[in-house]
Amino acid sequence: MSNVNNFSNSRLINWFKLSSPSTFYPVAGKLIPIFWILTALFGIAGLWVSFFVAPVDAVQGQGYRIIFIHVPASWMSMFIYLVMAMWAGLGLVFNTRLSAMMAQALAPIGAWMTFISLWTGAFWGKPMWGAWWVWDARLTSELILLFLYLGFIALQASIDNPRRADKAGAILALVGVVNIPVIYFSVKWWNTLHQGASVSLTKSPAMAQTMLLGMLLMALCFWMYSIAVGLMRVRTIILERESHTDWVRQLDEVKN
Repeated sequence: MSNVNNFSNSRLINWFKLSSPSTFYPVAGKLIPIFWILTALFGIAGLWVSFFVAPVDAVQGQGYRIIFIHVPASWMSMFIYLVMAMWAGLGLVFNTRLSAMMAQALAPIGAWMTFISLWTGAFWGKPMWGAWWVWDARLTSELILLFLYLGFIALQASIDNPRRADKAGAILALVGVVNIPVIYFSVKWWNTLHQGASVSLTKSPAMAQTMLLGMLLMALCFWMYSIAVGLMRVRTIILERESHTDWVRQLDEVKN
């Protein structure tokens, strides 16, 4: 029994070591190429299935294929915000440096996904609704999400002290979490032009299997991309914030 406890404690200590920027930095560097490879593999497979294998939609024709970009981007825009808020909250409660850095790294990625969601949604909405934009509940709450991301980025950039910037950003991120269920349930709570969810955990998918496969492959592609870019960004932030430490100076000496 003692051996089991010792093994569990050693594993726990190893996980705690990863919370140190100096330990996490090289680990992230090793993971980045893996996630870029997965991004390429899922992306190639997803685009092939989505645009060459999936059938033409009986109602929307070829125009529906934009959902293979629009839907995964929309999913990631919400998911990244929740993860960003989680890291920001951990940094606020436990005062951990890496947590705040992770939140800072994820914010521009989430903003980019939200922009793609809104942009592709406008291209989809024009032929379907006859307008590039309407003040629909889903669209409006997604636009608010973009403003939350941009507000988080701007707030942190406007405060010179990193610790104060992390705390202020964390509060904004945690408050903004209430917008995520609004986005998700808006099509159920209000009379909205936006169609309901095509994929649900409690119901069978309202689309052909090949369409679903293409969408899931593209979602995995966007997920792997977000992780790869997030790790690259957090490594840059670590170097910026830890530039005064000995291990970063030694790293610079090795590179030079």
